[in-house]
This record gives sequence, C-alpha cells and structure tokens, in this order.
Amino acid sequence: MAQYENVVAVILGGGAGTRLFPLTKERAKPAVPLGGKYRLVDVPISNCINSNIMQIFVLTQYNSASLNRHISRTYRFSSFSTGFVEVLAAEQRSDSPEWFQGTADAVRQMIPHIRDWRVNTILILAGDHLYRMDYRKFLARHFETNADVTISVIPSRREDAEGFGLLKTDEKGRVVEFKEKPKGDALETMRVDTTRFGLTVEEAENRPFLASMGIYVFNYERLIQLLNEENSGVDFGGEVIPSAIKKLNVQAHLFKNYWEDIGTIRSFYEANLDLASPLPKFNFFDTEALIYTRSRYLPPSKIHACDIDNSMVSEGCILNGIFARRSILGLRSRIDYGVRLENAIIMGADFFESFDEIKTNVSRDIPHIGIGESTIIQRAIIDKNARIGKNVRLVNKDNIETRDGENGSYFIREGIIIVPKNAIVKDGTVV
Repeated sequence: MAQYENVVAVILGGGAGTRLFPLTKERAKPAVPLGGKYRLVDVPISNCINSNIMQIFVLTQYNSASLNRHISRTYRFSSFSTGFVEVLAAEQRSDSPEWFQGTADAVRQMIPHIRDWRVNTILILAGDHLYRMDYRKFLARHFETNADVTISVIPSRREDAEGFGLLKTDEKGRVVEFKEKPKGDALETMRVDTTRFGLTVEEAENRPFLASMGIYVFNYERLIQLLNEENSGVDFGGEVIPSAIKKLNVQAHLFKNYWEDIGTIRSFYEANLDLASPLPKFNFFDTEALIYTRSRYLPPSKIHACDIDNSMVSEGCILNGIFARRSILGLRSRIDYGVRLENAIIMGADFFESFDEIKTNVSRDIPHIGIGESTIIQRAIIDKNARIGKNVRLVNKDNIETRDGENGSYFIREGIIIVPKNAIVKDGTVV
C-alpha cells in the first residue's frame, strides 16, 4: 500500500486544442463541456479519485481561467487529507523562458512544483480522453514487473491504427518496438498476435495492433533521467518513449474497455451523442465508478408539451413544446415552442437571464440566451450562452465541410455546425 501513497497524477491539457476550435476559443481543452453538465477534465480526475489517487496536477497554458475556476469550485478535499487537484499553468522562469513545447516538455518544466511531494511514481494522463479505468491495476502491472515505464495500450483496428503510436512486445509484455503513427508498409510491420493479451481469435483478427493510449506510469527517477538527457525531445510519444525502450524496462498494460480520444470536433460530437443512446459505450450511470463534477444546486428542469426521445436533459432547463431526437440539452437550456432538435448538442448557459433582461434584449433585437421559437437545428453543437433567434435554420443546407461564418457567429467543421460561446444568431438566419 505504501507504494501508492507516493503516486502523483499529472493530467496534460497544455495544448492550444486547435482541433477542437472553436470550442477552445475561450477555454482550455480540458474545460470543454461534456455530456450536458461535465467538463472533459472531470473524466481523468474522477478516474484518479476512484483509484484512490488524490494528488493531482493539471498542466495547461492556454485560456486557463475557466479551467482554474471549475477545479477550484469542484475539487475540495478534506483539510485532514493530503489530497488536492491543482492547475499548473505554463510560466516563464529564468531557467525555463519558453512556453510548453510538447507533452514531455510540459512535465519537464513543472518538475520543480512536483518534486517536493516526495513522489516515487508519476502517472501521466491525457485531458481529452473518454474512458473509465481503475489506475490501481495499471500501477500494479508497473510495480509487479519492476518497470521503469509502463504504457497503457488498447487493441486497435487497422483503420484506426495509423492515427496512434503502435508498439510490439515480447511474450512477457515488455515493449520492444514503438512507431508513432506509421503508414503503409510500416503499419503492417506492427501487427501482433493480440490473443496473447486475452483476446479471442475473432477479436484478434479484427484488432491486430496495440495502440498507445497516451497515458503512462513512470518511475520518478527514471523520468527525471529521461527528461534531463541531452536531445531528450519535447514529446512523450514521438521522442521520450522510443528513447526509453532502447535502454529501460518498458512494459505494456492492456486496457480492453471503451476508450475514445475526443480531441477532434467529429470525435467529440459523436462521443457526446452516444451518451444519449439507450446503451451508451460510456455510461454516466455506473454507480461503482462515478464521474464527479461541480454541484450547482439548480432547480429541476421544466418540460411542457415536449416530444423528446434518445436524449439527455440536464438540470435547470425550461423546455416549451420542443421536439428533440438524439440530443444533449445542457444546464439552464431555455428552448421555446416549435423548436426542432436532431443530433444536436446544446451546451446550455452559465446563468439564468431575468425577465427584465430578456425584455430589454428583445427591445434591442437581441435574442434571449437559448433557442427561439420555430428554430430547426440539425447536426450541430451550440456552445454556452449562445443566443439563437426565432425561425433560424441551422441545417448545413449546402453540405459544406468547412466554413467560418460572418463575424464568427458560426463555424462548420467536418460538416458539423458549431455556434461558439456567447455568439448571437439573428432571427431568420439560414445556414
């Protein structure tokens, strides 16, 4: 048990999140809303808490204010505990004048803040993955094999494999080869017999590659050694891990449950909508491993004359005569009569508008926060505090893959319409 007392988790969220733009226009990637009421960062933090890992750092450098606010309001452990969740934003110092240059460089620059915790093991996690894992099993594999580094891997199909770092192991699970996002012939050389990891013959035929999940366990001293080496590189996947394989004991830990990298608009959109299906791949209703988030003490949602199916409705919503199919309705969503939602993610609002505020805005031809009467929204993401007017049609009528709307009122990415945070879409707009 003593081994686990000196484990520190580091969640990487320092990138600009360009693949999730415009959702990351005003917030750090780990702070992007998920499932109507959560944030992306709630997933790895909850996994840590459920695994009894209570010393957690979140590294970021872009738009960290909302992430800071969420974490400070959500994760407050007992004053009699050593547990904490702390954001470490990139900083410029005399010995480190540059911003984070990559995942490994982010950890390298934050080591002065981490080493004071008498840590012997560091768990490196990503801030944009959707999965449920008991990290104690991951750590047990690390300690049992006396590993210097352990990589969590997932069996992968060929069509997915070329987007990940792939590895090969010997019969005991020691990693002997690693290639970052190989293509063509290089990809084929990374095929392995995954029946050795407990897959059936049929499963192994469908998933013959071992893909790195981008999460690692490091022996602290070995990590410092790797990061301090000359030309050690700035990225774990492309540089540090291949270097470690050549000279250290690097082991693989197989994870066979649901895992999704939600770092792109399409993957984020599809993973969110799947949460509303009758049997979702990721289930927030799993009482044995809860996903935690901020308690807001909102009133129950009010639903009048609505036709809603295969959807999730969060707290504090006011829904009047709407039609919704396969949609997510976030906190404080206010949606008026005749609105039709299909395959839509409505992130809701950060606050309720008073009747006086709504009247004042109407007199200025500004829609209220939410969605106005008789609007149709299909295959879209509506970010927080957006104001969608009456008789609007957000349907991507021309099947456009990519477009930036006038004055930033909307964007289209991978065929999905995104209305950014605080945007205004006037009455009668058609996209």
